[in-house]
Amino acid sequence: MDHPLVAPDALVRPWRLAAYIAGAIAVAELLLLLVLGGGALIETVSDRVQVAAKERALARTTPARHPVARKQTPVTVAKTPRGRTVVMVLNGNGRTGAAASAASRVRSRGYRIGTVGNAPRTDFARSLVMYKPGFVSEGRRLAKDLGVTQVGPLDGVRAGQLGRAQLVFILGA
Repeated sequence: MDHPLVAPDALVRPWRLAAYIAGAIAVAELLLLLVLGGGALIETVSDRVQVAAKERALARTTPARHPVARKQTPVTVAKTPRGRTVVMVLNGNGRTGAAASAASRVRSRGYRIGTVGNAPRTDFARSLVMYKPGFVSEGRRLAKDLGVTQVGPLDGVRAGQLGRAQLVFILGA
């Protein structure tokens, strides 16, 4: 007749006590590493903040210069209000979604958006604003609103391609 071998409980599960001890040591090491690493990170960040604050405090302010009188060009006032000016926005830098985000930026300035799409080229180094004949002042106003320095008449875009838009904003790199 066979009898199963019965072992005392202490011999059946000796690994459990070892696992608890190893887990406790691992948790203690983790806490120690977090305290040391967090302290080092806080020290580094606070040093950088102090240096930046000191530089800002010691920075010399440049005296205001009076602008040199230049020959003034006659300023033409835009006849069409922003809310009635329609702008075509084209992506000229090749980044996905750039035209859509530029269109929302143009819309936030009060302009109406016509077509949003891709320009025929994607290698425009700078953004530019082009205008239909008769909309020079509106083109300059849009360029000023967006911080664009290049403004000119339609170049490479026919007036018929604009649809209802009077201005074209090509987003460059």
